[in-house]
Amino acid sequence: MDLYNIWCNLKSGTTDVEFSASVERYLGELRRTDKIVGFRVMRRKLGLGPRELGEFHIVIEVRDLAQLDQAFRTVSTRSNPVEALHAAVNQSACDVTFALYRDFPDPHREQGDEKF
Repeated sequence: MDLYNIWCNLKSGTTDVEFSASVERYLGELRRTDKIVGFRVMRRKLGLGPRELGEFHIVIEVRDLAQLDQAFRTVSTRSNPVEALHAAVNQSACDVTFALYRDFPDPHREQGDEKF
């Protein structure tokens, strides 16, 4: 499983519930059309966490990089309904940071006597 991580803050005038609902609609559509496996929307609790990562954390789960590429291709067509859903999220977020992680050890990795 590959995990596409997004951290962000909200633009002034955007409510937390509004943002969360926009992310749910957008990523829910990508999940419904099998472009992603799943996602989570999280918010920093009690102010704990690095400030530079932003208050919100979104994790998008994909089977592999091929599925992530297909999701990117779908979004990059800029056609509806995905474009309108994507724009609603983009209009709400600022200070965005991205990262790509994977489950480890990789399922195809030879285990041998190595310690991880």
